[in-house]
Amino acid sequence: MQKDEPARFVHRYLASVLALASHRISEEFHKEVRKAGLTVTEWRVLGSLVEGEGETVGDLAELAVTKQPTLSKVLPRLEAEGLVTLTTSTVDRRQTVVKITPKGSTLISGLCDRAMQHQHRLLARLEPDHADRLVDMLRAIIAR
Repeated sequence: MQKDEPARFVHRYLASVLALASHRISEEFHKEVRKAGLTVTEWRVLGSLVEGEGETVGDLAELAVTKQPTLSKVLPRLEAEGLVTLTTSTVDRRQTVVKITPKGSTLISGLCDRAMQHQHRLLARLEPDHADRLVDMLRAIIAR
């Protein structure tokens, strides 16, 4: 698309532009995830838990952009591998709290470092203040 051309709807519509950008960014990095022996869903789950105090399954589903039924299949595998713990919430016995283990943190920390390096390479195409503003603006949208 050239600057003086009127953009097509798909190039003006925020949801479409975000989805395409996310797909392209993720597609490149997901090769690293698979090399590390994780599925994309496992990466999203562990990445959502790292540096946190634990999440309910519902909150984790939102953070990891994963449906709860999918989590119900993935979490027992991650628990069996010693990467997460699943405990009943002390606040609401109907909820399960998921926490990453030290083993899970060790596994995911290298991938998180590589993910941030990947992000920096992509954002280096932008002017420095634009990259920071973009991330801030997207976080504002997510915060609702």
